[in-house]
Amino acid sequence: MSAANSKYSHRAATKTIKLSGADGNVLRDTEVIVEQTNHKFLFGCSQFDAIPYVNNMFKDAEKERAEQRFEKFFDLFNFATIPFYWGFYEQIKGQPMINETKKAAQWLASHGLLLKGHPLCWHTITAPWLLDMTNEEILAAQMSRINRDVSEFSGLIDIWDAINEVVIMPVFDKYDNGITRICKELGRIKLVRKVFEEAKKANLGAILLINDFNTSESYAILLEGLIEAGVPIDAIGIQSHMHQGYWGVEKTLEVLERFSRFGIPLHFTENTLVSGNLIPPEIEDLNDYQVEEWPSTPEGEERQAREVVSHYKTLLENPNVESITWWDFADGAWLGAPSGLVTVDNRVKPAYNELYNLVKGEWWLKPTKYITDENGEIKVSGFLGDYEVSCHGKKIGFTIDSANEAVELKI
Repeated sequence: MSAANSKYSHRAATKTIKLSGADGNVLRDTEVIVEQTNHKFLFGCSQFDAIPYVNNMFKDAEKERAEQRFEKFFDLFNFATIPFYWGFYEQIKGQPMINETKKAAQWLASHGLLLKGHPLCWHTITAPWLLDMTNEEILAAQMSRINRDVSEFSGLIDIWDAINEVVIMPVFDKYDNGITRICKELGRIKLVRKVFEEAKKANLGAILLINDFNTSESYAILLEGLIEAGVPIDAIGIQSHMHQGYWGVEKTLEVLERFSRFGIPLHFTENTLVSGNLIPPEIEDLNDYQVEEWPSTPEGEERQAREVVSHYKTLLENPNVESITWWDFADGAWLGAPSGLVTVDNRVKPAYNELYNLVKGEWWLKPTKYITDENGEIKVSGFLGDYEVSCHGKKIGFTIDSANEAVELKI
């Protein structure tokens, strides 16, 4: 593991571990095994199957396929985004899917995943019953929804896409919706501020993102206005749905430079690379691309695998990036695209293997033997995250972070 002397050195550290026995005496010249158990960096994926799976909404064949996918999912990721689309979550006013969603969230958390809710406010897939209200009532309902859900899930979900796709929100004209109505009236900055303030009121420690697919200067200008207005943005969400082709390193670096200037952590929230035909470049809205079949191809899978490696390495090299979330795990979800890391029938694609080889290979400390010195110390170098030391049949955890002080462990 050479992270400390590489382009990933900002993500690594060396920790001095001092080991002693139960009697307090240091363990000199003792063999110990150290292995990594988690990354600090958030390697994530959208996870929309957990709600129907945990709540027994799947038929037997679907449930079996989901079980197979979850095994691969848990092997790779430490972070998951779960859905709170208002139009699905609360189709009938006053009947939100709190219990079903919480049950799924608890199950995912029990498998070691940190969770993010997506989204609290969005003009798409929003509650249809908002259209029967005045703008004042819509705003009140939106604030109430934020307060309810952020409070209800506090401690279980403390990361939220607070508001989604604000650049286009007030001029969105595909169909009428309550959120665009209030955004037109209030203006983007005022609405975003209200959303963030309400979410912070419900959970002061929550990490709140603004999230957008627009990676142009328009998004940057909006962010400037929000920051000047004092909106407490904890992270900037950047979508990279590359259904029309991989951005390439050059464009990715341009996007990173554009948004790194704010000094706010960057989360690449929705990353896709397809393993089949690309959407033609003349199509402006990806939702307009409708085909009966969109198969994954051998050539496309090899291309996807190469591009996944390039994309993740480019993002990890930038110290401002704290999270990368793949969207979706299996083919055929959004737009029916072959954008998964596994196929519909759960065949693992090369992209999954390549990503696994990075996250749990090149960027991971596998079980490694150390011998303590005369002071009972070892020096462990690795990516920031959680580790475990084994000695005399016992295991004890520690964290590699950027702090310089030694860690004393009693076996």
